[in-house]
Amino acid sequence: MVKMSLDPVQVMSGQVKELKVASASNGDSRGSWKEKEEFDQEHLGLSTKSKPVTGRRARKVEGGVFFPKPENAVTIAVSSRVLFRTEREQKVFEQKGVEEYLRYQIEHENEPFAPGPAFPFVKALEAVNARLRELYPQSEELFDIVLVTYNHAHVGIRLINTINHHNLFIERFCMTGGSSPIGYLKAWQTNLYLSADASKVREALTEGIAAATMFMPEKVTEVSDSQLRVAFDGDAVLFSDESERIFKAHGLDKFFEHEKENEDTLLDHGPLKGFLEALGKLQKKFYAKGQRLNCPIRTYLVTARSAASSGIRALKTLRAWGLEVDEALFLAGAPKGPMLEKIRPHIYFDDQMFHVEGAAEMGTIAAHVPYGIAQNYKAKTNTTVGK
Repeated sequence: MVKMSLDPVQVMSGQVKELKVASASNGDSRGSWKEKEEFDQEHLGLSTKSKPVTGRRARKVEGGVFFPKPENAVTIAVSSRVLFRTEREQKVFEQKGVEEYLRYQIEHENEPFAPGPAFPFVKALEAVNARLRELYPQSEELFDIVLVTYNHAHVGIRLINTINHHNLFIERFCMTGGSSPIGYLKAWQTNLYLSADASKVREALTEGIAAATMFMPEKVTEVSDSQLRVAFDGDAVLFSDESERIFKAHGLDKFFEHEKENEDTLLDHGPLKGFLEALGKLQKKFYAKGQRLNCPIRTYLVTARSAASSGIRALKTLRAWGLEVDEALFLAGAPKGPMLEKIRPHIYFDDQMFHVEGAAEMGTIAAHVPYGIAQNYKAKTNTTVGK
């Protein structure tokens, strides 16, 4: 059984380990955990130590370097706490306050942060961009990654050093010095916001921005380094929670009856419908070049719905929206974790913590979408929640 830590991006078992991504012979990359050296910073009780930055690494971008306008790009805003591992620094902040935290960050600004749960996802976005630039050298229809952090600008030097160390192509920062980033997300025309702060994720969703809280699994399954794989739950993620409300209030039989009666009535959109739509637009750019079978973006619907009794409404809704998913798995209530282990997505979105935890048990990096009626029900597994 997975235990959720106080900080959503801490390892669920409470162990702090470093994610390493190494290329395999089949073109995939394997995320493995490597124990770090123990360190003692004034008895903070943590055991991570980063290696110092040895020099600025040149970043290569095929087709030249340019920055797309927000209105043309698919903008992904990523919190520094999910892109990188910052548990040690968070401990300093919690135990010693903001001034000591800033001093610590400045003293260690030449030590790069280790990769966090969003790191493989961001690397996959950059791999898609490289392919798009090859096919469309002048196009601004690309993924644009914005690093969002509550940190003071003083911490920006360490973040820049870390980005250069890991050879990431992230030039847009939003350092709010403790203020809410939501207004900036709207200005960036953000298509997806990933954070460790559940309250800010809920705030973003309220403002109509697709958002999710990321979690780090105890183990990490191998993911592709050449194909972006994104998996979605259906109800309260791609679709509204209309049908979920029927199920919660009246049970499974009434749910099946409702879906049969409304088979030809489209479901309303959910909070991540727009992000699937943005992915689909980029996929079509590859299809236009005859690369449907070699497309570096692959999408999945992984739903607890059953196919014959309630799946047809979901598929008709997607078709009416003009959206495709490459694969659809109707599990009829079976656990999602084993299926996700086979898919090996870079990220999986679900509105229920029960399924997020089940995915994490199998090594999938999952993200919680705190939307809909399911938020009124506690997860069935034991959790310990904190910062």
